[in-house]
Amino acid sequence: MKILDDRKQQIIRHGLHTAPIVCEKHSVAGSVSQRACVFCGSRVVLYPITDALHLVHGPIGCAAYTWDIRGAQSSGEQLYRNSFSTDLREMDVIYGGEKKLYHALCELIDAHQPRAAFVYSTCIVGVIGDDVGAVCKRVAAEKNIPVLPVHSEGFKGTKKDGYRAACEAVYQLIGTAKDNGPIQHSINILGDFNLAGETWIIRDYYRRIGINVVACITGDARVDDIRQAHRARLNLVQCSGSMAALGAMMERDYHIPLKRVSYFGIEDMSAALYEAAKFFGDDPEILRRAEKLVRDEVGKIYPHLREFRKKLAGKKAAIYVGGAFKAFSLVRALKMLGMRTAVVGSQTGGPEDYRQLQEICDPGTVIVDDATPLELAQFCLEQDVDLLIGGVKERPIAYKMGIAFCDHNHERKEPLAGFVGMLNFAREVCNSVTSPVWQFAPRRRGRSLSATGNREMAA
Repeated sequence: MKILDDRKQQIIRHGLHTAPIVCEKHSVAGSVSQRACVFCGSRVVLYPITDALHLVHGPIGCAAYTWDIRGAQSSGEQLYRNSFSTDLREMDVIYGGEKKLYHALCELIDAHQPRAAFVYSTCIVGVIGDDVGAVCKRVAAEKNIPVLPVHSEGFKGTKKDGYRAACEAVYQLIGTAKDNGPIQHSINILGDFNLAGETWIIRDYYRRIGINVVACITGDARVDDIRQAHRARLNLVQCSGSMAALGAMMERDYHIPLKRVSYFGIEDMSAALYEAAKFFGDDPEILRRAEKLVRDEVGKIYPHLREFRKKLAGKKAAIYVGGAFKAFSLVRALKMLGMRTAVVGSQTGGPEDYRQLQEICDPGTVIVDDATPLELAQFCLEQDVDLLIGGVKERPIAYKMGIAFCDHNHERKEPLAGFVGMLNFAREVCNSVTSPVWQFAPRRRGRSLSATGNREMAA
């Protein structure tokens, strides 16, 4: 495989390259990047706000990318599961779509009575120049609810730029609650999207150690909770790529400190609880409860993890995820299962992210930024990995190569966060990697048959 010249510096082998990896650049033309557009990044962050109206201002094709696409769950409102679009056509492109947007917003707000509305600008809106902000302002005054423009024209950048657009939009809600007093021993959970109900697991851990969760932004989020998020004492940022900007804004304007955490794997889940407990040092009982919770939860799952480790020791894995911070947790979780990470990459990692990845990866590990499908396939074959961890776009790559796959992205239906999530992760990895079906994959079939001594069949 010939790597494009403009991409060679975005791929390194740990221990063999001294120059830092090049990242945070636009995808190379012709590389068939796995990255998504700005609009995709914004809807990933905002759609889990369950009692808000989400209206895509653009062609119907963009809206098709939103309907129930995530595994984010709600404990109440289901409005967010509906996909609404202004369905711009040729005549709208010629004469403009502002009137259509206005009437769509009024009709939808009257019909569904949302607590707020988000309007997503798409590529065509940026081309024809609709003043989405002015329409939102007019409707907000008439309907007396927040109507927030999301400047997410797809061609403006990458998915990471969409994260920023989403943070700027949702930030307009924060601080608008009537009660402005701080809440004792309280946090906001930023960057967890309640995939398969994971936010509920995390909230319960914090409740058990005596910490109040003011708002989850945006897993199972409610508009009224987001409005009072400024009352929390601490922000815990799980997905730093999507929510670091929001945390920085709140630190700047409300002086709420932020800490980066992860809820995947035993080590990182424990560290997240201890981080919050130590912050509220005025109540030492919180730390004692955290220590007991960790001890009890690890005690429940560790015997099972030891059994999975016996079957997985020595196996190799490849990881390709959206944000690099998630990759840290996966590398550590795989080590606990006795597996080695041979390939690791992300779509939106920054220089510091990749530096930390190098620190925790073994020598020879291939580290890649913004991988193409061809590169990912080639590195998996070259490293002879037994498992690929990724999302919906990586699943066909794994199966076509006869490699076990673990979905760690938005579409999964089983929680992988928290202590119980680590057990689910270990079980899924073990079941996938040890499945007998892989012996029939072309790249392994000859090896397995030769091992049985059946030379005729191997030939």
